[in-house]
Amino acid sequence: MSGKLTYKESGVDTREAAALVGDIGTHVRRTQQQRKLYGAFGLFAAAFDLSEYEKPVIVTGCDGVGTKLDILLQKEEYGIAGKDLVAMSVNDIITTGGDPLMFLDYVGIAALDKRMITELIAGMCDYLEDCGCILAGGETAEMPGIVPEDVVELAGFCIGACEKENLIDPTQLQEGDVLVGYPSDGPHANGWSLIRRVIAEHPDALSEEELQSLLAPTRLYHDVVADIRKTGVTPKAYAHITGGGLPENIERLFQGLGADLEIPFWDNKPMRKLFEFVDAEDKFHTFNMGIGWVAIVSADEADAILAAGPGGAVIGKVVSQEGVRVIEKGA
Repeated sequence: MSGKLTYKESGVDTREAAALVGDIGTHVRRTQQQRKLYGAFGLFAAAFDLSEYEKPVIVTGCDGVGTKLDILLQKEEYGIAGKDLVAMSVNDIITTGGDPLMFLDYVGIAALDKRMITELIAGMCDYLEDCGCILAGGETAEMPGIVPEDVVELAGFCIGACEKENLIDPTQLQEGDVLVGYPSDGPHANGWSLIRRVIAEHPDALSEEELQSLLAPTRLYHDVVADIRKTGVTPKAYAHITGGGLPENIERLFQGLGADLEIPFWDNKPMRKLFEFVDAEDKFHTFNMGIGWVAIVSADEADAILAAGPGGAVIGKVVSQEGVRVIEKGA
């Protein structure tokens, strides 16, 4: 030995990272069954052939898992973190009417943890395989001294495309249009800073089993969109209900209009327990309140999509008064 330092001794093992790429290859190939990359071998960036689209419009999305990630890491629920990462961006893509084509991830970590990263990738690929989106690449960065040992930086990026004529156009919204809501699988990846604060101040508020139930991954809504497409109905708008709840995520769709909503009672016992410690009005601006996805259509098209999409229910109408007002049945 020369007595001089190696990269591995500084905390970065490039050989182990190269081996990991081979280990996760089976998962990556699962995402290339419905779509294929174009000329991918040996490239430092991924390419996709858009020639099957006549007038393609590119759509993009970028998101993370938020502070829910802290609890997922504590519980070693790395697969759920991977699913959340995908759903947060893919759901945004499909609000445009676009198809999710390629996904890329970024993982920043103090030192390579093969089990953690493999489970993260496996979770991502479960969801990507479901919606026909390719895991086109990503970056795992070892950053000792920068990223704390108990922290993971996690970000996801999705690229999609849509035929220009099929783009969702919220400018068509008008008074009397109907909002159809679809259930969430829990709080998804939003509102966790408040959930964590409640748990920190009231550690007995939830049992371990109840907390675990709240960690269910963000639901993918590609099945809802696919079913609606089969009816021939093109909604005037879609909303993915994330941070800010129903009011903030739906308000962004309107220009000089608003909506009055009456949503079903959210029969989620752990969340009802948490609500005892949360401001009664603020909860509507923090959580999805049991509705993770909203489609807005003309009143004469509502019945068609209610019969098509799994679990849809009318939750309100577009009105002339600006702003979005939400009340909960039975609350």
